[in-house]
Amino acid sequence: MPDHTPSRTPDPPRTPDPSRLPDPPRTPAQTPGPAPAPTPAPSGFRGVFALGGPALPVFAFLARLPAALCPIGTLLLVNQRDGIGDAGTVAAALWLGQALGGPVIGRLADRRGHRPVLLTACAANAAVLTALVVAVLGGLPLAARTGLAVAAGLTVPQVGPLARVRWARLAGGNKALLGSALSFDTTLDEVGFVVGPALAGILAMTVHPASALVLAAVLILAFGTLFAVHPTAPGPVAAAAGRSRVRLWSPGLVLLFALASLQGAAWSGANTGVNALAAALGRPGTAGLVWAAMAVTSSLAGLATVARPGAADLTGRLRRSIGIQAVLTLPLLAVSGPAGAALAVAGIGLAVAPHLIALFGLVERVGPAERMGEAMTVVGSGLIVGQALAAAVAGPLAAAYGYRAAFAVSCAAVTVSAALALATAGRDRFNPA
Repeated sequence: MPDHTPSRTPDPPRTPDPSRLPDPPRTPAQTPGPAPAPTPAPSGFRGVFALGGPALPVFAFLARLPAALCPIGTLLLVNQRDGIGDAGTVAAALWLGQALGGPVIGRLADRRGHRPVLLTACAANAAVLTALVVAVLGGLPLAARTGLAVAAGLTVPQVGPLARVRWARLAGGNKALLGSALSFDTTLDEVGFVVGPALAGILAMTVHPASALVLAAVLILAFGTLFAVHPTAPGPVAAAAGRSRVRLWSPGLVLLFALASLQGAAWSGANTGVNALAAALGRPGTAGLVWAAMAVTSSLAGLATVARPGAADLTGRLRRSIGIQAVLTLPLLAVSGPAGAALAVAGIGLAVAPHLIALFGLVERVGPAERMGEAMTVVGSGLIVGQALAAAVAGPLAAAYGYRAAFAVSCAAVTVSAALALATAGRDRFNPA
């Protein structure tokens, strides 16, 4: 017979009484204590390379090298075929185009983003440089060559100023890291300032006078494109309606533009004097070596600033560096040979990088974030405008009165710059609005 006795339901498992369980052993992680301090962000070279990776500085340097190759390359190419008169006209046209086109490129980069603007500018600049070489070698009229030189200047991609915009965005609110990044970027400019003219001269002597411009076109097309598509490239920073109401110019930015123009004038006067001195001694080939001494010492000063950025106030650094540069420029009036000129310009170089580092650091502070690319390129154009205007004055003075007259232009420019900075560059001037 089947068993009808109901089956017994098993008892549910008994939950242990927590009060009777032994205390678990305490581990070091459970021991109460103060929270560990956060690891500080690396600074100096480590911090800079951690921001954008090792490829970004390489692309930025090689993409901006054409800006140092093109002026001397244009002079050498046109001078070899048509003489120094036409060469000066065409080179001045290139400078003019670059001064006018820089802020336009910067504004478009703010509005459209770095990538599309830089890709377009790099392709256009490479094409125009190639056309300029063809025009010079083909013997086209001076008006055609001058127009192409203006177009070449207008389409310069402005890699240097836009690289500074990227570093500022990557550094965020870390002022020490931002100082290191801007110091490093300024040092790249100084190194290019040495390498570019020297490389153009070597190529002109060993290959062909047109080779510097051809190399510039290749570099800007290849590495300018790589810089444009790098992941750090920012997009548009604001909607067009909001951006149109953001004011670019402020008293601080006007002052920085003026100081940049005077710095360019100081460079141009000194460079003209060095070339006039070398020509007067019958040794024109020494001018490039003498002038390179400034870029070497300025690069070293920039590298020292990257390694040990310190916490110095940018306004104080700006005023001190301009004042020191004014004192170090005075020995130019006493030089009588290449060795003395090299020592003098090397001394000046010790103050140049700290000056430019503070200058562009303050641009980042006073320029509106929505138009930072335009602000950087405007001040960069100030350097070019100052060089062009001073060259127009220093050249005739040197021809009429000797090389010391050109050095006097440099001394006057940096003295005015120091006086302007001391009188007006108070800390409140650069407070963001």
